[in-house]
Amino acid sequence: MSVHTGFEYAAPGRDRRSARPRQCELCATPVASRHCHVADTGGRGLLCACRACFLLFTEHTPGEARYRAVPERYLWDPRRPVACLDWRRLPAGFAFFLRRGTRVTAFQPGPAGAAEAVLPRGLWAELTADHPLLAAAEPDVEAILFRGTERGTDCFLVPVDMCYRLAGAVRRYWTGRDGGCEMRAQVDALFAEIGQRARPLVLEPR
Repeated sequence: MSVHTGFEYAAPGRDRRSARPRQCELCATPVASRHCHVADTGGRGLLCACRACFLLFTEHTPGEARYRAVPERYLWDPRRPVACLDWRRLPAGFAFFLRRGTRVTAFQPGPAGAAEAVLPRGLWAELTADHPLLAAAEPDVEAILFRGTERGTDCFLVPVDMCYRLAGAVRRYWTGRDGGCEMRAQVDALFAEIGQRARPLVLEPR
């Protein structure tokens, strides 16, 4: 397992370096603080994008496009709950899974970045057989997010930029040995946003 520091919020965009207005990193058009993102699948990063550039990269051929618009959908599957996750072993209480080609990588955010581990071949296929939500995530741009709670495990399909925000909040606000109250409050707020935006998974008829 290694620590991959690329998953930190403000990695998309360069606006954290100064007070300069935010700009689209593809055409330099000014953008608002809440804006779209385009994934650079070759560089494993996110680019801030205006709406026009975002829409330009919504159409793609799987496996060929380097730049892909990050979808804006949030999903959960109330009919197929995930078995309880041993969240006490996770530094921040949550983890997310991202598929790139045939590889699925698990990320566990912590104070030094996101520790990552590639899942054994076949394991993800076994999991998706019982949980269609996992298979619905688009490679490179959507992730499956797990969070352990006192009542069980929450599971969401989220845009990858939300994972940047979560990992960035953990790294920025972590204090002490367990993360501290401020870090947990920041993470709780982001999960509350996810819960509000998530819609039930609807499977297409075969």
